Amino acid sequence: MKLYKLLSFFFLLATLTSCTFTENIYVNDNGSGKFSVNMDGSALMEMAGDQIGSQMGADAKKDIDSTFTFKQLFEEKKDSIAKLSPETQKELKKLENFVVDTKMSSAKKQFLMTLSTDFKNVNELQDILQTMGTLQKLEGGASANPMGSGFGDNNSKLSYTYDGKKFTRKAVIDEQKRAAKAKDSAADMSKMIFASSNYILKYHFPKKIKKVSNPNALFSDDRKSITIQYTFTDYMENPDKLNFDVEFEK
Repeated sequence: MKLYKLLSFFFLLATLTSCTFTENIYVNDNGSGKFSVNMDGSALMEMAGDQIGSQMGADAKKDIDSTFTFKQLFEEKKDSIAKLSPETQKELKKLENFVVDTKMSSAKKQFLMTLSTDFKNVNELQDILQTMGTLQKLEGGASANPMGSGFGDNNSKLSYTYDGKKFTRKAVIDEQKRAAKAKDSAADMSKMIFASSNYILKYHFPKKIKKVSNPNALFSDDRKSITIQYTFTDYMENPDKLNFDVEFEK
């Protein structure tokens, strides 16, 4: 069984428990850096061991420690991609350099996944998570998105800016999309699935932070990193609540 097909099964089971998503950004002096989203679904392994064992068959007792890139996935699905519109193909290309790391162990009750990519400028990350929704257009649909169907689709446009003096994370809500989603019964299911999940932001900078516009931000000892925790419901329904500015010391 291919890994990404197995992962789709895990997200069907995700309705049973909570997950923690952590968005990490590391910014270097020159503005380049690394972006990642980590998902800890270990609680899922605690609750669904029997179903997982049944799905994995003879491999149930084997640990999974796997790494693949979207570029590899796209090569495998190149015939399907060739049938998509030029606009959709362009969107998918933004994800080419993402690396997907998965660690799964029934014995250790562990399920960890990381999507990561390097960037030359934080501006490159504009709407990068929303682009994940484009994976639904590939053959395999939800199973093509390792974070699960709908992840990143929170009816907003997200941008990041950094000029050495200030860092900004800003999501602008698309009211039309939000209104349409409010009428969708599947949206109620999403609320139930992620009601007890969390979305955490951990941002790391090359300079000491002078102030952050969000009063709930926690500083590292050297004041070069911040951590802010939200409910996943906020991330999905009120993404603008995750907006903030960071100002740095001179």
